[in-house]
Amino acid sequence: MKIIACIKQVPDSEAKVKVTENGQVSWGEAPLVINPFDEYAVEGALQQKEALGGTVTALCVGAESAKEALKHALAMGADEAVLVSDAALENLDSVGAARVLAAAIVKIGGADMVMFGRQTLDNGSGLTPPQTARVLGWPMLGWVGQIKVEGGSVQVERVLEEGRQIVKANMPAVLSIVQSIGEPRYPSFMGIRKASKATIPVWSLAELGIGAPAAVVTREAIMNPPTRETVCEIIAGESPEVIAESLAEKILAEKVL
Repeated sequence: MKIIACIKQVPDSEAKVKVTENGQVSWGEAPLVINPFDEYAVEGALQQKEALGGTVTALCVGAESAKEALKHALAMGADEAVLVSDAALENLDSVGAARVLAAAIVKIGGADMVMFGRQTLDNGSGLTPPQTARVLGWPMLGWVGQIKVEGGSVQVERVLEEGRQIVKANMPAVLSIVQSIGEPRYPSFMGIRKASKATIPVWSLAELGIGAPAAVVTREAIMNPPTRETVCEIIAGESPEVIAESLAEKILAEKVL
């Protein structure tokens, strides 16, 4: 069984979005981490490797710093990692990402299953998995909580708001994994040591044999972003009882209650 887990490096979930003076969105100095939803994709891939044998390759499109996210996947138990990095991919949208990922998957030699997290923490559209499946011409199974391989097909349980749905598709297939797959395992000490010494190949667009995908979605500058004004009033008094009474009167006068 050959499985590819597609991951992305994103700002930490505690990051605060800011709008710069030129109207661009910035995450500030927030640390970059593996997309938390993609950890479930890695976990799902490792579960299938343990059950059926085979290999797991972590694949990422991003800057050179994304090697750290790939090392996280290696520390979890992935066998190999590949980074696609090119200056022409700076303003990549989900359609372009799908085309680049599909080309990288073909260069790797294909796979029985390609797994994604259900969405990314930064953009959160959840469109890259089905768009990648479309480029590859493979079936797409979304919101997967359980996986069972039977011969040349894969049966999954989809976790939907309305309930659970059992569907089946021939492999190779693309899957987007949700939290029901199980809590992602912590990287082991030996896994961390192995990942720290790993050599991660970096492929350019030329090595993939494709040009830079034209952006379908573009972001214009944010002009006149809304501002928030905060007014703080300190209620003083000779005793806690007086302060409490003044506070209660203030709350009633402002019709908070």
